[in-house]
Amino acid sequence: MKSPLITLLLAFSLMVCKAQETKPGPQLPPETGETFKVGVAGYTFVKFDLDKTLETLKALDVHYLCIKDFHLPMNSTDAEIAAFHEKLKAHEVSGYAVGPIYMRSTEEVDKAFTYAKRVGVKLIVGVPNVELLPYVEKKVKEYDFKFAIHLHGPDINIYQDADEVWNHTKNLDPRMGMCLDIGHDTRNGKDPVADMEKYHTRVFDMHIKDVTGPTKSGYSLEVGRGIIDFPEMVKMIRKVGYTGVCSLEHERNMDNPFMGIAESLGYFRGVIETTKE
Repeated sequence: MKSPLITLLLAFSLMVCKAQETKPGPQLPPETGETFKVGVAGYTFVKFDLDKTLETLKALDVHYLCIKDFHLPMNSTDAEIAAFHEKLKAHEVSGYAVGPIYMRSTEEVDKAFTYAKRVGVKLIVGVPNVELLPYVEKKVKEYDFKFAIHLHGPDINIYQDADEVWNHTKNLDPRMGMCLDIGHDTRNGKDPVADMEKYHTRVFDMHIKDVTGPTKSGYSLEVGRGIIDFPEMVKMIRKVGYTGVCSLEHERNMDNPFMGIAESLGYFRGVIETTKE
């Protein structure tokens, strides 16, 4: 016969076990069920290796990475590419595109397309010289890839904003479009929300960031601390039915960006949640 104390202890243990069994887990990320995905642009981790990058993505429940060549060099062997993908898979991350890749010759265009094919993606984020666009279009048709020109605001002389990319690509193959960097578009005096509405059929990738002002002197900072209207941006992304990735490209405190990355993703995901109808 069990003593009253043993019976009480058993009952308490059973209660604890049941409480643990029914303890609710975390909710799914706010982007779950949306047409678009939330990811990170590889440049965010330019000063860190792949292991640190993937460790951070796992901690933040992010599953999409735009691959930069400092994490997977363009001359990687088949074995190195396979090992790279295995490492991503272990962290539940998908490398959905490569780039940005600068292209100043036909040889560099060829190299970029060959690289993308070997990596196993069908989206290249690139910055080709303007005179190379007909050749890039030829390669797009040959490979059946999408090519997203990365706009870079007033810092470079080409592809400064969405208008300029559109004007260069509107008469080309419909798989030629843009990576809409909403921060750089804003720094060139444009409205990225309006540009998303105008050019959404050619927006194949997005770089999410915030900036302090609509001029060249405006600089990147944590999402939510600048001038970009993120609730309107998210509403427009939904309105046009964007199906690509919204990749955070964090460019502040690059030696120790982790708090800023977490803050930016948290804010962006908060906007996704609070703007749902």
